[in-house]
Amino acid sequence: MNLCDIREVKALLARHGFRFSKSMGQNFLVAEWAPRDIAAAGAGGRDCGVLEIGPGIGCLTRELCKRAGKVVSVELDPALPPVLAETMDGAENFTLISGDVLKLDLPELVDREFQGLTPLVCANLPYNVASPILRALVEAKRFAAITVMVQREVALRLAAKPGSKDYGALSVYMQLYTQPEVLFDVPPECFLPAPKVTSSVIRCRVRETPAVSARCGEDFFFQVVKGAFALRRKTLCNSLGTVFGSRLGKEGIAQAVSQCGLPPAVRGEALGLEEFAALADCLWTAMKGGR
Repeated sequence: MNLCDIREVKALLARHGFRFSKSMGQNFLVAEWAPRDIAAAGAGGRDCGVLEIGPGIGCLTRELCKRAGKVVSVELDPALPPVLAETMDGAENFTLISGDVLKLDLPELVDREFQGLTPLVCANLPYNVASPILRALVEAKRFAAITVMVQREVALRLAAKPGSKDYGALSVYMQLYTQPEVLFDVPPECFLPAPKVTSSVIRCRVRETPAVSARCGEDFFFQVVKGAFALRRKTLCNSLGTVFGSRLGKEGIAQAVSQCGLPPAVRGEALGLEEFAALADCLWTAMKGGR
């Protein structure tokens, strides 16, 4: 069966009485080059185990199974396992898990399913939950690389540089733990049904250690990052006031910004990882009374 032939796909779905769910963000690949190129970018080799989120009818899954030692796919829609039982019949290195990836114990899953293999992620993520899934994958601290297809604007945000319009808290988060690289675009006509936006494939190589290490700790570091982007059109001092104003006041925040060598009118989107780490440490010290 050719899972990239729209006629065959429609016949397959009709046999199983399947209906697309907008709430689940279901768009199946039907362009032969796309799943092949995505798998080539993210599946690794026979010494790798690949976690796929949202296999759909198995178009990308088949390509992953050709390359990886094992593929474990997590599917939320209860209507799709019977379809996958047909399309993945005979794939001995394929395992399907029914459920919500955001509710799974990912470290336990990886340790159980990928013993002796290098764990990777390669998936076409649902647009509406891409960000929380990416955070969960990073927080699992198990994967060597995360290669996913997401809405193009999300991909650009993940890889954005300081000072650009796409740069934000998610950029800082992903770049602290990974090295994001946008690989290629996948236009709407490559899907059934066709989405209204262009998709992009991005590979995030996971860092062995975070890019920077603030003395104040990661939790406080991200409080500062979120505060810095709370009011994008305002100065960094004003934006940080939404989080730290009651504890440090305007003068305390301004002093911390100045101690980092930053100009008074700087905005949060101008800061790189090292500058955020230095600022977080200055604010932390100020809150501890200079200790």
